Amino acid sequence: MPECCVSVNECVGVLMGMCLSTNECALVSTVKQPPTIIKQSVKDYIVDPRDNIIIECEAKGNPTPTFLWRKNGKFFNFGNDPRVTMQKHSGTLKIGFRPGERPEDYEGEYQCFASNDHGVAMSNKILLRVSKAPLWPKEILEPRVVTEGSPLILPCNPPPGLPPPQIFWMDSNMNPIPQNERVSMGQNGDLYFSNVHLQDAERDYSCNARFNFTHTIQQKNPFSLRVQTSRRVAESRPSFLTPSGIQSSKMVLRDQELLLECIAAGLPTPSITWFKKGAELPAKKVKFENNNKVLRVLSVSEEDAGDYVCTANNNVGMIRHTISVDVKAAPYWLDKPTNLILAPDEGGRLVCRANGKPKPTIQWFVDGEPLEGSNSVRHREMLGDTIIFRSVEIGSSAVYQCNASNQHGYLLANAFVSVLDLSPMMLGPKNQLIQVIENNRTFLDCPFFGSPLPEHRWFKNGQGSGLDGGHYRSYLNGSLEIKRTRREDEGTYTCVASNMLGKAENQVHLEVKEPTRIVQAPVHQSAVRGTTARFDCKVNSDPTLPVTVTWTKDDKPLDLRWRLKKDKDSLTISNINEGDAGTYTCMAKSAIDQDSVSARLTVLGRPDPPMDLDLSDPAARSVRLTWIPGNDHNSPITGFLVQFEEDRWEPGRWQNLTSFSGDLNSVVLQLSPYVNYQFRVIAINSVGQSDPSQPSPRYKTSGAAPDAIPRGLRGWGTRNDNMEITWEPLQDLERNGPNLQYHVWWRRKDSGEQWESGTTPSSSYVVQNTDTYVPYEIRIQASNEFGSGPESNVVIGYSGEDKPTEPPRQLQVSNVDSTKAQVKWKAVNMSSIRGEFKEYRLYYSRKSSLVPDLVVKEETKNKGFYTTAEEPSGILTGLVPFSKYKMSMVVANNRFEGPPSNMVEFTTREGVPDAPRFFKINRRTLDTLYLEWDRPLEPNGILIGYKLEYQAVNSSRPSSPTILTIPHNVTKHTLRLPDRFTRYKLFLSALTQQGSGEVFAEESPHFSNEGEFVSPDCISRSDVDFHLSQFELTNAFVFSDFTPTPPPLATLPSTTIAATEISTPATTPLTTMTTSSTTTVAPPPPTTEAPPTTTAAVLLISRGPNLNIWNLTVDPNSVYANVSWRHSFPSGSSAFVLEFALDSKKPMKSVPVMQQPPVTVADLNASTTYHLRVYSHELNSISSTWVIFKTKAAYIDQVDIATQGWFIGLMCAIALIILILLIVCFIKRSRGGKYPVRDKKDLPLDPVDHKDRDGSFDYHSDEDNKPLQGSQTSLDGNVKESDDSLVDYGDGGDGQFNEDGSFIGQYTVKKDKDETEGNESSEATSPVNAIYSLA
Repeated sequence: MPECCVSVNECVGVLMGMCLSTNECALVSTVKQPPTIIKQSVKDYIVDPRDNIIIECEAKGNPTPTFLWRKNGKFFNFGNDPRVTMQKHSGTLKIGFRPGERPEDYEGEYQCFASNDHGVAMSNKILLRVSKAPLWPKEILEPRVVTEGSPLILPCNPPPGLPPPQIFWMDSNMNPIPQNERVSMGQNGDLYFSNVHLQDAERDYSCNARFNFTHTIQQKNPFSLRVQTSRRVAESRPSFLTPSGIQSSKMVLRDQELLLECIAAGLPTPSITWFKKGAELPAKKVKFENNNKVLRVLSVSEEDAGDYVCTANNNVGMIRHTISVDVKAAPYWLDKPTNLILAPDEGGRLVCRANGKPKPTIQWFVDGEPLEGSNSVRHREMLGDTIIFRSVEIGSSAVYQCNASNQHGYLLANAFVSVLDLSPMMLGPKNQLIQVIENNRTFLDCPFFGSPLPEHRWFKNGQGSGLDGGHYRSYLNGSLEIKRTRREDEGTYTCVASNMLGKAENQVHLEVKEPTRIVQAPVHQSAVRGTTARFDCKVNSDPTLPVTVTWTKDDKPLDLRWRLKKDKDSLTISNINEGDAGTYTCMAKSAIDQDSVSARLTVLGRPDPPMDLDLSDPAARSVRLTWIPGNDHNSPITGFLVQFEEDRWEPGRWQNLTSFSGDLNSVVLQLSPYVNYQFRVIAINSVGQSDPSQPSPRYKTSGAAPDAIPRGLRGWGTRNDNMEITWEPLQDLERNGPNLQYHVWWRRKDSGEQWESGTTPSSSYVVQNTDTYVPYEIRIQASNEFGSGPESNVVIGYSGEDKPTEPPRQLQVSNVDSTKAQVKWKAVNMSSIRGEFKEYRLYYSRKSSLVPDLVVKEETKNKGFYTTAEEPSGILTGLVPFSKYKMSMVVANNRFEGPPSNMVEFTTREGVPDAPRFFKINRRTLDTLYLEWDRPLEPNGILIGYKLEYQAVNSSRPSSPTILTIPHNVTKHTLRLPDRFTRYKLFLSALTQQGSGEVFAEESPHFSNEGEFVSPDCISRSDVDFHLSQFELTNAFVFSDFTPTPPPLATLPSTTIAATEISTPATTPLTTMTTSSTTTVAPPPPTTEAPPTTTAAVLLISRGPNLNIWNLTVDPNSVYANVSWRHSFPSGSSAFVLEFALDSKKPMKSVPVMQQPPVTVADLNASTTYHLRVYSHELNSISSTWVIFKTKAAYIDQVDIATQGWFIGLMCAIALIILILLIVCFIKRSRGGKYPVRDKKDLPLDPVDHKDRDGSFDYHSDEDNKPLQGSQTSLDGNVKESDDSLVDYGDGGDGQFNEDGSFIGQYTVKKDKDETEGNESSEATSPVNAIYSLA
């Protein structure tokens, strides 16, 4: 509920201070009011002597009050003093001074009185005093002599000032005296030493007083100390320097601060503790200061009285001091008298109640004069602290003063009694519109005034009885409360106030609105520095109320710079940094309500590098490293990485030493001997690593014998009469000292011989003159100048191997089938291997195929068998059926193969054939399919025919497959379909006596009701993808458009493409075989050539051996190359990829090509070798062979002078000179008569005749038509075209250029040009032609 008066008595403030319109102000001005003091100076008023003195006193009343002053209880006639003036419409005094005048003459006690026709009000008594800053008395201070360990007090005794000065201690160099548990300043300004140290004599001590009013500092002469010392300073028990004795007392006033102080002497320095007898110290009000020597209690109350005990304690003893605190109180109000407005014949009372310690005395005044208890009038009675009024009359208005005082102060209050006779008046605005939020508590205010107190009532929409009760509550001050406002509460509310003298009313119009709410609020978030943060703020509000959404950061308006973007429902901060961290508040505000939500943005960043690296606790192989962590930038440090750098082996290279958890900043580092270290530390948090810290000081460890044993010790012969012993050399940090050597010992195993040894600084040692393949025991040890390291364990090594001497015997073959055979042989004597047995190695090769007219190229392969059986055997797999093979076997050790065994020949049995090379549907009619295929690449036997199987795939009824057998010499077949509206799946396989081979599958195209046929040229990539997803694929698949295999392609217009790097698809896998002859690459299969068909077809996906890319050719230039190839893919429905790489094995680049060859690859480097191949974009495994080519050298030194500035300038100059010469010649010709006279003045440039406008012809002589010698032909003459003009290319000459300006238009075959005949001079190449002549 708003502040408002609940009675007529309280409405005087509203009445006199509230004028909302001119009429209302006129009404208020007619109401009489006694004076009221509204502003006055403080009771204890201290002024600066350098400024004018202003004593404030302001009052209000009707009529306007007049003022007078009393000084020291007597009337102050300031009119006789020219230095004192009173401000207009106020009682404030201003006392001005000139230099040399004394402000002290105006010190005293002032009191202001404000009066009008209805009473007199008076101010507090104002004690005026002038601030003083007296000088310190001059004195000569002798040096203070004190014994070391004794206590000392240096007195300050500051001069008395008004107000008291602020004290502090400094030395002569203006350095503050440091204070601690031993040295401190007391509340009286003295400097206390609990015990004196010898170094206390190194400075002097001066007390300083700062006078705040005059802004001056005065300094006392300094003290100097002479400290006498002895060999042993005796310890002493604590004793109090202040306060003295064991008990003292202190008085404090209520609501002031209590300061208790205990400073103790003793050696060691005593520690101070506090407690209160019989009670706990109030934690919220108590503060300990000056190293616990001062106890401060804030805002003292009566319960803070009691005994406070301070204790001084050291290891010698303990002492206590008790301070009894008594809390007194200046007077404070319990019931302050307030203004009273009465109507005639009404009654009331003024109450003045105050409390204090001791209890204050109450005294009443009326209009500034004492009101005695016996001074009673008919309508007034005084009963102690209360004055009772009965049946007051007009004209009995007055101002009453209540004074409550005790020895600690006083209180003075003014309260007037005004007797008025007024009809009701409305004090608020007329016809006010109030908009409120639905479901909120609402108050409709209707301030009114009248005497006697009017009755008031509320009505809604001018109907019904008064509103009070239930949903409504009416207050005496005129306000109407609606407890929970709803939509139906909208309307016009009328407030009516009436008394015996009249009636007044006012209206309030109420509108209920929907609340403004943030329905999607910003949330707290953390973001990494440099990223983007977004705060959502979606608002719902009443549609009739405009809403503004504002953002603040840390309660300050947000500066929407370029990185901060605000839209309707969010705030986005891009590229955030540390300065963006803070609390962001979204505030949605309408005219009557608002809603706000805050969220904090925490900016995460990499930590700052650690600082102040320090080394301590040095040891032979360790040192302690300590650092100060840097700022973690809101992401806790999870670890530290310690790195080192040494200046002997790899100077300047930082290496990781070890890592530690993020809660450590002092660690012991384990080090290696004989290393000159320096360290740095890197901090790690969730965002990343900090920059490295600054390096630490260097730390050098002493040398020691090696600790490590060389690793990887082994012995192996490089020849048949030696053994090379090798090992991994010790790492640099394992050397432990200079002159590292390796000691090697060896002896024959199980021989009992003495150890032989050798020493070397390298990592190998060769033992000469050994027997062939003999085991040796080997061990090793490292040493340096500081001693020898540990020895290794014994390792078995072997001397060198030699060539085996015995071949495997009785090699034979058995159990041969179509693809494998069993091999048997006799084992060799193991001693004949003369080395470590590796394997029996079988060499075999396919000599020929038993299939007539099938030519194969012989290549030798091998397979190893590891076995130690007496009669070993094995299975040889991977053979080709129906073929002749030969084989032999050797035994092998790690270095050599022995002599070969006997040669064995065998023949594999007949097998089932491979799949046909291709199988396709050439075309389809309504009920017929025309099929074509080719023989298998490997028949694996004698072909006896082909099996064709087909079955309906879209029929509503299940059907069994139909099988046809076709003779072996037929590769085409016409298949008549049982149902033209059914789609069929076809399976073709070749037959031998062993059965049918691998199946090649095809599917008949859509027809009739299954869809319309489209030309392959019209099929899009998405159509292909759709059909791919619809078909069941078997084996590998290729594109087929139901046309015969296309003939070799004619030369087409080339396409220029830029070699742009893209993601490289899977490359063609390479199969590695161990062979003794050249690996054979099969040639591309033969392709049947036939004219293309125009029959409509549907694109299918299948794969067969008929799809190939071959005849890849490259015609290189300096920066581009023309590339062409042949392929058996359908035209217009395939895409290729050109893949090429530099000969230096740099990463490959791939360029997609959607057009048919040839194409031009641009942006190549001159004089560079490239590897190039072409593969299918859809079927990556179908690829051409690799082609290697080298671009031509660039003509970088041949500059096209036609584009050079100097050449253009020279040509312009020559043209200008020629033009001048021509003009001179024409002038001489026209004047000298040496030339034929012409009928026309202007010479045409064309060699043909032109008609004049009148229809006549202009005839020229032959001489006139001749071009100048050495010049080009005329502009309309026959100009010889450039051999490489852009006109030669494309369908219309419209070239396309990519973003970098390179030409990517399609080139066509150059058109034949007729040679221009005649005596025309040769034409200079234009700049444009010159450019393209190099392309």
